[in-house]
Amino acid sequence: MSREIILVQQIAQRIRILRGEKMMLDFDLATLYGVETRTLNQAVKRNADRFPADFMFQLSEQETEMVSQLVMPSAPGHTVPDSSQIVISSGKHRGKRYRPYAFTEQGIAMLSSVLNSERAIKMNIAIMRAFVKLRQMLETNRALARKFSELEQRVGEHDEEIAAIFEAIRQLMAPPEKPRREIGFHA
Repeated sequence: MSREIILVQQIAQRIRILRGEKMMLDFDLATLYGVETRTLNQAVKRNADRFPADFMFQLSEQETEMVSQLVMPSAPGHTVPDSSQIVISSGKHRGKRYRPYAFTEQGIAMLSSVLNSERAIKMNIAIMRAFVKLRQMLETNRALARKFSELEQRVGEHDEEIAAIFEAIRQLMAPPEKPRREIGFHA
């Protein structure tokens, strides 16, 4: 396998569906870009006007809990955020859980203008390719599902026809009914 395919697969594993959208979380992006999550989020906050709500949002407590249960240390090519990325332990936030930010595809594209390093640019290109690949795979799956549905429908129609044939055969195989003897007198 080429290095590019492996990279696309590693990126695709980090794409999550949240609120019905394909997203990547800040700590996954920071790992890919080779920066600390804190650094990535600071750069985003300094350029907040470039990240409207449809580009980026902060996870709710419930979403954060769900994501933390999904992050597994044994997953290949995936690093679990360290404690500095999960818990804010300074000041009035002491003991509160860190709620990650989620970036849509457009938000990730905007990150390349905020994180202006050679690695960030190359990684951004790879991430965009991963999103395209994912869309292609989803479209292929939709086409297969459509064909499967058509096949099921065709088989269903044939089942009815086969059932009708079996019923006709059963009627032919049944012994003929003996004519009933008429009751009464004949004139």
